[in-house]
Amino acid sequence: MQNPVTVEVTRGDYVESRHRGMAVVVDGAGKTVFSVGDVAAPVFPRSACKAMQALPLVESGAADAFGLTQRELALACSSHSGEEDHVATAAGMLAKAGRDLGALECGAHWSGHEKILIRQARTLDAPTALHNNCSGKHCGFICTCVHAGKNHAGYVHYDHPLQAEIRAVMEGLTEAKLGPDLCGTDGCSIPTYALPLQALAHGFAKMATGMSLSTTRAKASKRLMEACMAEPFFVAGTDRACTKAMQIAPGKIFAKTGAEGVFVAALPEQGLAMAVKCEDGATRAAECMIFSLLARFFEPESEASARLSALANRTMKNWNGVPVGVTRATEAFVRGAGAPLN
Repeated sequence: MQNPVTVEVTRGDYVESRHRGMAVVVDGAGKTVFSVGDVAAPVFPRSACKAMQALPLVESGAADAFGLTQRELALACSSHSGEEDHVATAAGMLAKAGRDLGALECGAHWSGHEKILIRQARTLDAPTALHNNCSGKHCGFICTCVHAGKNHAGYVHYDHPLQAEIRAVMEGLTEAKLGPDLCGTDGCSIPTYALPLQALAHGFAKMATGMSLSTTRAKASKRLMEACMAEPFFVAGTDRACTKAMQIAPGKIFAKTGAEGVFVAALPEQGLAMAVKCEDGATRAAECMIFSLLARFFEPESEASARLSALANRTMKNWNGVPVGVTRATEAFVRGAGAPLN
């Protein structure tokens, strides 16, 4: 099955670039209310599934034992930009567990956000693992291991007990069987698993609604999502799509990006979750799709719908600030299959 063109980029009146993709919206019971493309095809969720990976941190009691705040729980689910507050919060999580920078196994990199990168280059000789966009997640992993009395050395490896626990959590949420044949290595060195896009969305719908989950997992899921929605800056950062989405409708939208054109979001009050994948891995297309999808589930005349639509379909300007084209969701994507348009 060939996925449809879901996003177009124009220059003047001409379509200069096209992105193909797939998208799905499901409820807690797994019912599809919107779909485009081959949503049964497996994709690597990459960082989009970090809230799932953070569940053992809460379920084990580690979050309470170390007195982790909402800000720290949000960072455990984040792909942050390496801003000063992100780095300080990650360091604080390690300190609460009695560990330091040396415990992290995620590697170091400069910020992927241009303005933050320039600031870092002016103030740092080199970034540390605390600046890694995944450092919050890894700090959560270390807290979980320390609380459980497990040796955290090698916690990034497939056969480490923590990764086995995370794998089981993801299988339970997505109802997809995960194993070595579906496993790759993520940028921060932990295992990442290919699973159907629809299963990914269903897993987040379960987290958003608590449906088909144990009481413990439902409470942990709600706690993590609420922490992210309460502290959106610590899920991403300045001028980032995840943060913008959650700030538009505080407490109503959970959003999390992943590498290579993946994005997930949930609307807890509506009992829905969604996942998108841009086939060529373009972030701009994934953001356009997720903002467009979110907009359709708010009242047509509402401020939230208008702001989300504006982010989905945005004017591009050149270096002189002159409008030169637009990035927009296609009719094929907007039409989709399922829920009516606003």
